[in-house]
Amino acid sequence: MTAGESSGSVVRRMLLGSQLRRLRESRGITREAAGYSIRASESKISRMELGRVSFKSRDVEDLLTLYGVTDEVERVALLSLAKEANLAGWWHSYSDVLPGWFQTYVGLEGAASLIRVYEVQFVNGLLQTEAYAHAVVARGMQGAGKAEIERRVALRLERQKLLISERAPRFHCVLDEAALRRPYGDREVMRGQLQHLIDISERPNVTLQVMPFSFGGHSGESGAFTMLRFPESDLSDVVYVEQLTGALYLDKAEEVGQYERVVSELQRDSPNPADSRDLLRGLLQLI
Repeated sequence: MTAGESSGSVVRRMLLGSQLRRLRESRGITREAAGYSIRASESKISRMELGRVSFKSRDVEDLLTLYGVTDEVERVALLSLAKEANLAGWWHSYSDVLPGWFQTYVGLEGAASLIRVYEVQFVNGLLQTEAYAHAVVARGMQGAGKAEIERRVALRLERQKLLISERAPRFHCVLDEAALRRPYGDREVMRGQLQHLIDISERPNVTLQVMPFSFGGHSGESGAFTMLRFPESDLSDVVYVEQLTGALYLDKAEEVGQYERVVSELQRDSPNPADSRDLLRGLLQLI
């Protein structure tokens, strides 16, 4: 199974969930009633409609019957989508070090056509060198064994293949200068990381900007976040906000709109990519 196929399973869950939601709402059926019909709770229906859980064919069949979908062609198409949505992603083999709430993100990341991020604590994971990633993971997982640290770094490096794949998304990253000045690892690690940022920012699908200290206060005051856009027109953008023990996935139009405004202002207020590379070169000379 390719990374594209396995990442697509997450999007298929979202697509199927959104179609089931539209069918339910068009019939004026509550989530509670829908849950009752498949011997499940209202919250289970909510998770299904958000594409956060796998689908049982029997449940989908019963819901389609409840929603009045009798056309055999339409039923077969939706049931096939449910089957495809349950394919395991490549990251499943890393489940020993991958929390459940992050598995969803890896799938969404792999299916996105546009990824926009703002980082303030450290360099974004897709842009980290192996040595820098090792330093970040070791610092964040104090007390973890060497094998676990290596597994987490390997997962991060596997994710990075996305940016150089045939179906690479557009990636637009704004790094706060604080992320570049905060050392992880020794001098050589930081030098290697800064040089890597300079190099990868030249890729046609990568746009890298640095928000300098000299700008002062800016719109990214709420902290790091990621915005994901998908090629499927009927899927809304998703905002991912990571926390210590979990994550938020926001897709309501009003919430996404606020983050859209923030990321647009960050991109507008930061030096352009060429000037940002000059800033990176200046920091490299200081180390």
